[in-house]
Amino acid sequence: MPDISLTTVVLLCLAALAAGWIDAVVGGGGLLLLPALLLGLPAGTPAAHALGTNKAVAIVGTTGAAVTYARKAPVDVRTAVRIGLAALAGSSGGAFFAAGMSTEVLKPVIMVVLLAVAAFVILRPGFGTAPATGPATRRRILAAIGLAGLGIGFYDGLVGPGTGTFLVLALTAVLHLDLVTASATAKIVNCCTNAGALATFAWQGAVLWQLAALMAVFNLAGGMFGAHTALKKGSGFVRVVLLTVVFALVANLAWEQWVA
Repeated sequence: MPDISLTTVVLLCLAALAAGWIDAVVGGGGLLLLPALLLGLPAGTPAAHALGTNKAVAIVGTTGAAVTYARKAPVDVRTAVRIGLAALAGSSGGAFFAAGMSTEVLKPVIMVVLLAVAAFVILRPGFGTAPATGPATRRRILAAIGLAGLGIGFYDGLVGPGTGTFLVLALTAVLHLDLVTASATAKIVNCCTNAGALATFAWQGAVLWQLAALMAVFNLAGGMFGAHTALKKGSGFVRVVLLTVVFALVANLAWEQWVA
């Protein structure tokens, strides 16, 4: 573990707590957790160590949130795992192509897509608020595997930011889930993609395990509390958090593209 002050460790743990809550409700916790690690780790620490530690922390919170959701929300675990395995394959392909592609070109496109999504959610107040009418058809499940699994999984490996939020939106639209059930399903998919990424980073020796273990405790608490909050408050609350995270993601990408 690198030489980090106690104050910095405390701040990183608080960031992990908040990120776990945000990620459990609607995805996007990495928008807080990864920048916190990049700022908190000593100068000269390879960026891969921040990325690997981020995955080691996030997978614990995501798993805790997934278990909490699965106990109380009507989640089709079998379908979620199938989408997750497709996402694992997609993220591996995205990571392969990321080495030879400039993601800076994609960021403006992603910002436009996010703003369009925000406009759609605002103009459609009923989006994701009605419960599913019944089991998803085979065609919709295959579409979800292709879009939410392979497509967003590929994006996760290629670029990354906002993957959880994109998953919630895609699952809501394609499978006609309410936002709470979509968030629950997205957590199971995230567990699959995080596991694949963590295995790669661990193999490369790019995980600060002691720091990750400490932060993971707080991330787990945040994730479980966030899942309980979403289940208690319902889809209307998740919708507000979703819009907040979408606009935060757009601001973050804009800052990276034109300011930083």
